[in-house]
Amino acid sequence: MMRVTARTRSITWEDPTIALESSAGMSGLEFIQAIFSGKLPAPPITATMGFSAGTAEEGRATFFAEAGEHVYNPIGVVHGGFAMTILDSAMGCAVHTTLAADEAYTTLETKVNFVRPITLETGRLRCEGVVLHRGGKVATAEGRLVAERTGKLLAHGTSTCLVFKR
Repeated sequence: MMRVTARTRSITWEDPTIALESSAGMSGLEFIQAIFSGKLPAPPITATMGFSAGTAEEGRATFFAEAGEHVYNPIGVVHGGFAMTILDSAMGCAVHTTLAADEAYTTLETKVNFVRPITLETGRLRCEGVVLHRGGKVATAEGRLVAERTGKLLAHGTSTCLVFKR
């Protein structure tokens, strides 16, 4: 008897330029809140990786996810890139919420520590990014990825971002 191993996953996303074009004149917080509330389309990475927006306030952003087989690695756990991506998104969005309408940012460095494996049994994940420092040119943030059911820390990280005029 042959075991069927093939899986299929289809994703759909909206044109990412719509959100960017709509951001003119918006503060960073207004922009992120418009995406999180569904007034503007979510970035395609959220559909690709399978996570969704939670809340956004000045200096803070949360995301939620439930890891699937599509992000497993060969050793039978979720690939670290999944945790790093959701942490980078939460920390970056936290920084984004502090931007004025004429500012932008880019990530200069991200450091992540993986402290527990993530599997299908881990269940729903919560990731929060919080700004630690917002200067004129540099912002730093930290993020924590936890299993909602147990409250256990799965990964944590820090990010340094460059802030500049658009």
